[in-house]
Amino acid sequence: MKKYLYMFCTVGLLSLTGCVDQLNQMPNQQTTSGNVYISVDNYKAVLAKLYASYVITGQEKDGDADLGSNSGYDYMRCYFNLQESGTDELASTWLEGDKVYDLTYLSWDANDPWVTDMYYRIYYTVALCNEFLRNSTESKIAKFNENEQGTIRQFTAEARFLRALAYYHALDLYGKGPFVSENDPVGAFIPPCYNADQLFSFIESELIETGDKMLSRTECEYGRAPRAAAWSLLAKMYLNAEVYVKKSYYNECIAACKKVIAEGYSLEADYQKLFNAENHLRTNEIILPFVVDAQHTVSWGSTTYIVCGAVSSTSDYMIASDYGVTNGWGMFRIRGEASSKFAEEDKRGNFFTEGQSQYLDKVDDQSNGYYVTKWTNLTDGGEAASNTGADGVNTDYPMFRLADIYLMLAESVVKGGSGSSMTEALSYVNDLRYRAYGSNDGHIVVGQLTPDFILDERCRELYWECTRRTDLIRHGKFTTSNYIWQWKGGVKDGKSVDAKYNIYPIPSSELSANPNMTNENY
Repeated sequence: MKKYLYMFCTVGLLSLTGCVDQLNQMPNQQTTSGNVYISVDNYKAVLAKLYASYVITGQEKDGDADLGSNSGYDYMRCYFNLQESGTDELASTWLEGDKVYDLTYLSWDANDPWVTDMYYRIYYTVALCNEFLRNSTESKIAKFNENEQGTIRQFTAEARFLRALAYYHALDLYGKGPFVSENDPVGAFIPPCYNADQLFSFIESELIETGDKMLSRTECEYGRAPRAAAWSLLAKMYLNAEVYVKKSYYNECIAACKKVIAEGYSLEADYQKLFNAENHLRTNEIILPFVVDAQHTVSWGSTTYIVCGAVSSTSDYMIASDYGVTNGWGMFRIRGEASSKFAEEDKRGNFFTEGQSQYLDKVDDQSNGYYVTKWTNLTDGGEAASNTGADGVNTDYPMFRLADIYLMLAESVVKGGSGSSMTEALSYVNDLRYRAYGSNDGHIVVGQLTPDFILDERCRELYWECTRRTDLIRHGKFTTSNYIWQWKGGVKDGKSVDAKYNIYPIPSSELSANPNMTNENY
């Protein structure tokens, strides 16, 4: 049985709910902090809420929502759609029903519901973290004994990391955002707009400082972020720095990756087990999981969305129980350009092909595109881990894992970063390919280790792990004609689109609420 932090997320300890008013999206504090922050256990319970804010919509699956103005979906469902829907990795079935038409065709505007919901999910998590930090100052914890103070300081470092992660998503998705910290007043406060440079600097400083204060992987209980998570996020931001701040940070990316590797992580031998219902056992490779559990963290989003969504609801051949689910939703498939990148011998290409065409005559036809069987709700023994029809899945979401660290280091070396070597980079890439092929047959040589190869290898290793949009933008292939896939831009043969779609707009409702926010291109 999983044992993890989220079990401490108790109803009523801190009731933070969003306002229904579209012009006031920040949460209200309904329970006074004096009644909450009275014990270390209560601090831990509130910390659990910070983590859980990434995978649940509220205290109940279908009620007691955190944000009254949100469409009812959790942070990770929003993030998955924004990172995958418009790329070559995803073909959505319910374009209108799930309101992903504009995401799919790269034609959204500032009123798009997913763009809006993601934005407010980010800032809801930021608000939760700020409230925790306001109550974790040295003066506030002075009433506890020395050991208790030390424990709360560790919680505080994790809260700062979780806030940095949310701000990173604001940077990556929107290119800017309002900035609020624990030092700002609660209530009638209009936050300033931080541009990309300001967000980058803040996130960098937070991660550098908190990384040294967080627990090591051997000290950290499952479901909490170890210090390697802070370094993983730092590496990801450094890798994309040329997009964010027009300056390369490849040396720094390599250094951050090497700090993660030095923590003693190792590759899981069986790739498929990283994405099944017992992936909480893969702490050798998974650096930070967001815990999804059919008893404690139930929602219709996160990995339930991915697992159930990837099983057909119409196929005569695909059997839902083979993947540990009671029924398939038929939400999405992988596009042919992405699935074609896998050699037949590559065991990472977990696709259901019977009765399916590889390429898309229509985006929303369930028989077009292969189904992805990478994610399941099966135990190691092949049994269903939960009743997905009632409770969702038991499969955790790996936000960071070692394979991504290997590929980030390799890309930074190829792009001229120092602190490692082509030999070391090649070794890490071939470690991944050895796992994929089960032999040396997939190994490459130094001359093949190019930026384009790494981009394709990231697709093969990390597809449907919310990296594709960011990766394509970094390589200049998301909106441009440098890489075309079917239905890019809304036409069957694909086309380039306006470069403004490299970032999402600030939602219209936020522009009305905060005069400091603007959209230059929307």
